[in-house]
Amino acid sequence: MIELDGSYLEGGGALVRVALALSTLTGQEFKVNNIRSGRAESGLKAQHLQAITALKKIGNAETNHLEIGSTELHFIPGKIQKGTYEIDIGTAGSIVLLLQALILPCLFAPGKITLKVKGGTCGKGQAPVEALQNILLPQLQRFVQKMELKVLKQGYYPKGGGEVQLEISPKNTAVSLPLLYQELASTPIFNLTQPGTLEQIRGIINCSTDLAEKKIAERIQHSAKMALKRYTVPVTIRMNYNQTLSTGGDIVLWAVFSHGQEVSSINPIILGSDAYLEKNKSSEQIGQEAAERLKKEIDSDAAVDRHVADQLIPFMALLPGSAIRASEITDHTRTNIYIAEQFLPVKFNILGNKISVQKRA
Repeated sequence: MIELDGSYLEGGGALVRVALALSTLTGQEFKVNNIRSGRAESGLKAQHLQAITALKKIGNAETNHLEIGSTELHFIPGKIQKGTYEIDIGTAGSIVLLLQALILPCLFAPGKITLKVKGGTCGKGQAPVEALQNILLPQLQRFVQKMELKVLKQGYYPKGGGEVQLEISPKNTAVSLPLLYQELASTPIFNLTQPGTLEQIRGIINCSTDLAEKKIAERIQHSAKMALKRYTVPVTIRMNYNQTLSTGGDIVLWAVFSHGQEVSSINPIILGSDAYLEKNKSSEQIGQEAAERLKKEIDSDAAVDRHVADQLIPFMALLPGSAIRASEITDHTRTNIYIAEQFLPVKFNILGNKISVQKRA
C-alpha cells in the first residue's frame, strides 16, 4: 500500500486529487494523512468528498468514513465501470478541480463514460471550465476516440448551480499497468518544448445577466484587447451573458501557436490565462489582469503555461519519453511529480523549466 503525506510542499488538495486518479487507474491502494494541512481550513472540502464519492461508484472503490474536514483518507480502488454518472457538489465548489480526479481513470474505462457535474464554473483559486475545455482537453485527445465537454450552465459563488457534461469514448482499457503501457506504445508522446510562431489569440467572457446593463463583458473585452494590441495576430474574444443563481463572471484567454504553417492537432501549443470578477476590481482591471498574465506566458518562450504544466504530469507519466517546457515550475507541479512517481514506474527530471519523464530502471 502507498502511504502519502498530505502536507508535502504546498499541502493542498491537488495531492489528494492526483492520488485518487492514479489509484483508480492503477488499482493500487493508498492512505494519505494531513490532508490540506497547508490551507487555512484543513481537511476535505465538498468537491473532494464528491470526487471520492464519484470514484467509489465509477471504480467500485472503498474508503474509511469521511466527512467535511476529514484529514485522513484510506482508498481501496476496484475496477472502473462505464456508464453515466451524475455528481452534484452542492456548493459553488470547483467543477474543474473535481474533474481533475476523474478524467484520468475515465480515459481508460471499458466503455463510454458520461459525467454530469453541478457546482461552480469559476472562482478564486480555480480555473474556469472554459480553460479546461480549450487549453487542457486538446492535449488529452491522444488517449481517446472522442472527448467533448459541454458547458450547460454557468455557476458562481456563493450559490453555484453551474452544470457541465463531459463525454469520453475510450480507445484503451486499463486492465493492468504492463498491458496499459503496451496499449499506449503507439500513442504520441507529449512533445511540448518549442512554442513556435504565435498565430492567434482567442478568448471567452462569461457574465451573469444582471451585469449586462453596465456592459461589464464589453468593458472587460475592450480592456483585454487593448492590452494585447502589440501582438500582430487576430484577437477574438467572445462574450456571453448567462442566467445564473449568483452574480459573477470570468474571462479566459488562450494563445495558439504553430510550427511552420500548421497548428498541430497532436501536440498543440496553447498557452492560457484567466481572471474572474472580484469586488473592488473594475471591469477594466479584470480584462487587463487576464491579458497581462497571458503576455507573461507568451513572452516566457514556454510551450506550456504554468497551470497546465502541473495538470499534464500524471498523463506524461503514462507516456515515457514525453517532455514539456513550462513557463514556471510550481509547487503544484512538483507535488504532482511526487505523486506520479509513487504510483507509476517512472522518473521525472527537471532541467531549468524543462520537464521530461522516463521509465524507471
